[in-house]
Amino acid sequence: MPVSDSFHIYDTTLRDGAQQEGLNLSVHDKLAIARHLDDLGVGFIEGGWPGANPKDTEFFARAKKELVLKNATFVAFGATRRPNVKAADDALLGALRDSGAPAVTLVAKSFDRHVDLALKTTLDENLAMIRDSVTHLIAEGQRVFLDAEHFFDGYRNNRAYALEVVRVAAEAGADVIALCDTNGGMLPDELSQVVHDVLTASSARLGIHCHNDTGCAVANSMAAIAAGATHVQGTLNGYGERTGNADLVTIIANLELKKNQLVLPPQSLREAFRISHAIAEVTNVNPSARQPYVGVSAFAHKAGLHASAIKVDPSLYQHEDPLSVGNDMRMLVSEMAGRASIELKSQELGIDLKGDRELIGRVVDRVKEMESRGFTFEAADASFELLLLEELSGTRPKFFTIEHWLTTTERGEDQSIITKAEVTVIALGKKISCEGVGNGPVNAFDTALRSGLLQLYPELSVLELTDYKVRILEGRLGTGAITRVLVETSDGKGEWNTVGVHENVIAASAMALEDALTFGLLRQGRKPE
Repeated sequence: MPVSDSFHIYDTTLRDGAQQEGLNLSVHDKLAIARHLDDLGVGFIEGGWPGANPKDTEFFARAKKELVLKNATFVAFGATRRPNVKAADDALLGALRDSGAPAVTLVAKSFDRHVDLALKTTLDENLAMIRDSVTHLIAEGQRVFLDAEHFFDGYRNNRAYALEVVRVAAEAGADVIALCDTNGGMLPDELSQVVHDVLTASSARLGIHCHNDTGCAVANSMAAIAAGATHVQGTLNGYGERTGNADLVTIIANLELKKNQLVLPPQSLREAFRISHAIAEVTNVNPSARQPYVGVSAFAHKAGLHASAIKVDPSLYQHEDPLSVGNDMRMLVSEMAGRASIELKSQELGIDLKGDRELIGRVVDRVKEMESRGFTFEAADASFELLLLEELSGTRPKFFTIEHWLTTTERGEDQSIITKAEVTVIALGKKISCEGVGNGPVNAFDTALRSGLLQLYPELSVLELTDYKVRILEGRLGTGAITRVLVETSDGKGEWNTVGVHENVIAASAMALEDALTFGLLRQGRKPE
């Protein structure tokens, strides 16, 4: 059950969030996400619309057997009965009744023009549909919430009728009437006034459901809560149609950290970063680095001035402790870096520069010089760590030297593309010539290099290239485009990123791959030559 019934955190990722363009969830995905949401401790998980489509119908059937929730209440979503049909005879209401969900959220029209144009029925019949549907499901033993669709547009157009929808739903027994900013066009000051007016004019318990079309979904939700709403709906990571729904993670963190209002089980907020990113993996939607609280950049600092202050007291440039949401502070190394940035980043990487001002100065100067040539260390911690180790010891950690490489790409008569690479590498005093094929020159180069080095370094077998990004930088000094390559590598226990820069994309890739394998061998405990 929810942490408290006095305030509801209601998640609609599996229904409203799934309407996001390009997001397509399987039944297995929906079950996995529901378990993550339950781990976070949300009070209600809206599973979808049983009976409306085969996938949601299957999901509810499997959820009955497979989904064991320790924190959340499972909710089915659907519409009020059709016009001029008895609630008991309505097929979609029957699907809600038979879904196995202990709670149901009914969507109802609260905008008079929608009743006329979309439902094609009378205003009185719409009220009867709401009353009958709520009463019927409660009689069948289910808890009922009501989503007043397009409420704020309806309120503007016909305040009296919008209020009547709220009154009828509450009198019929709906626990909560959620006012929906379905078009996402509201602003916080206007919205809070409407919520206050509805609370003054009725005895209903109100919730809020916001979309982000004005960029104000979270702000609107917070304004509604401040005005008296005690039920807030949203989606994890702000998934949703058009510009998305209110991001529940941000709302929860705002309530717990800024308003001292506990809305999750104790300590659950510390799981927010992990769960946000775990769900992003399931949805296959790249998480936003700049997402409040749980984005990887949310507590990342770049300017040297900021770093100097953070070295004295992190709270000077951080509004909250990153650990409160399971995130971490990161120092970004860039051309803006000062001594404090380098020192803090080195500590983060576990390297003690011992306050050596000359050493730190050399690192700062080298970073700035390399970034002027197109390198970036913000997203290439491993390459930066290798640079630090080189400056500390006077020599770069080295396990092998690439002496020569050649790549060829050939199209055969049958239109097939064949890419080959030849690499000569020196390691442990041996010269090794190796070959590889791949689906492109970089893949072929990587295959060839690994095939040769595996003879001497079997630890490389656990390394896997997990991401590869190429960016073309602006032309410099008339020499044409500069290519920057970022490579992400994993050993199954962690990931690291390396960078290469060159006019030639294969050469830039070779640099990044050399750093990646070097760093991987260091992680495996190998000592450099």
